[in-house]
Amino acid sequence: MNSKQYFDEVAGRWDQLRAGFFSEAVRDRALRLAGLQRGKIAADLGAGTGFITEGLVREGLRVIAVDQSEAMLAEMRKKFAGVEGIDYRVGEAESLPLADESVDYVFANMYLHHVEDPPSAIREMARILRSGGKAVITDLDEHRFEFLRTEHHDRWLGFKREDVRIWLENSGLKDVLVDGVGEHCCASSSDGCDSARISIFVAAGVRK
Repeated sequence: MNSKQYFDEVAGRWDQLRAGFFSEAVRDRALRLAGLQRGKIAADLGAGTGFITEGLVREGLRVIAVDQSEAMLAEMRKKFAGVEGIDYRVGEAESLPLADESVDYVFANMYLHHVEDPPSAIREMARILRSGGKAVITDLDEHRFEFLRTEHHDRWLGFKREDVRIWLENSGLKDVLVDGVGEHCCASSSDGCDSARISIFVAAGVRK
């Protein structure tokens, strides 16, 4: 099973699973750091069932929700039925279905550790940002919990914050910040033999 197949399989119960992994405080920190302005356009990459999108819509933004899993987007459409201002698109991290300089904000929550090539994914984030637009990433610090690779199909066991900083800067973003969120992602292995509690970072940069 690959990452897409995993998310297709768990789409119907993702909201419940997500709530057990990490809290809404992660979203709150990401949205605060972005400095949102009503009426602007934001891309929510790896949107899942709309955890980040929910906060963006509440703040009066239009959203382009991108995910590799059609099942996740189907769940999201049901959740936001009747809500205007959301554009749903199937797409891959290294080739986003968005035009150059087409959005004011890009959000990627718990997304980077599932992509094949994180530096390329960040370059794509920078590509779709307008000048002065902001990218905000929330993800896992580097860790040792191999069961997340086998059971949750994570491609990467988190990241060194300095690597993330370099990738953002090399993508042409300025005013780069990488900091702790003050929250953790928690999960247990299916056999009950291992339990993960991983610190979460937030990273941000502005398109020149």
